Amino acid sequence: MAGRLLDEDPELAYAHAEAAVRRAGRVDVVREAAGITAYRTGRYAEALRELRTVRRLNGSDEHLPLMADCERGLGRPERALALAQEDGARELPVELRVELAIVVSGARIDLGDPEAAVAALSTPEVASASGELAARVTEARAAALEAAGRRDEARAALASLPQGYGDLAAEDDVVVFDLEDDADEARAGDDVGASAGESSGATDTDGA
Repeated sequence: MAGRLLDEDPELAYAHAEAAVRRAGRVDVVREAAGITAYRTGRYAEALRELRTVRRLNGSDEHLPLMADCERGLGRPERALALAQEDGARELPVELRVELAIVVSGARIDLGDPEAAVAALSTPEVASASGELAARVTEARAAALEAAGRRDEARAALASLPQGYGDLAAEDDVVVFDLEDDADEARAGDDVGASAGESSGATDTDGA
């Protein structure tokens, strides 16, 4: 439910995700949805906390780009750069490394180093991006070029974006989680565990 509402009504999506956390807070995909909806509604501290919890629960570094961007949103670009330099960042799939490069570029702008921001998006790996991700790289590169005073290059970059790109990006940027099923399964697991404990307790009592 939260994922289906994410673009239509982010605040309602956030409310659904929070309700699911109350029901099944130990399920990683539930906490993941809570983190993503918090991020999309500008609750960066909360998003960072939830995504850190997801990382502890499943051991995955896949949300490092989002976590780094949360640090930027909290006015801590140096922490965003520190996350980007973690060992786990080097093991991410190429697409996520490109996402992280976009965040790094923004952090460099925040720190007043626009040429480093441009350089972060000038690697062969970033240049290999395709589709919607490539367009997002172009947008980020244009922002870095503009910050560096290279306005003609920035305008040329933006002019290269496909027509209707913004609408396409909005349609594609949807993450769907079936939180109701996950929450119900987690509660069922808790009920089974509780029943087993009661049964064990009854057996011990009988034995005594």
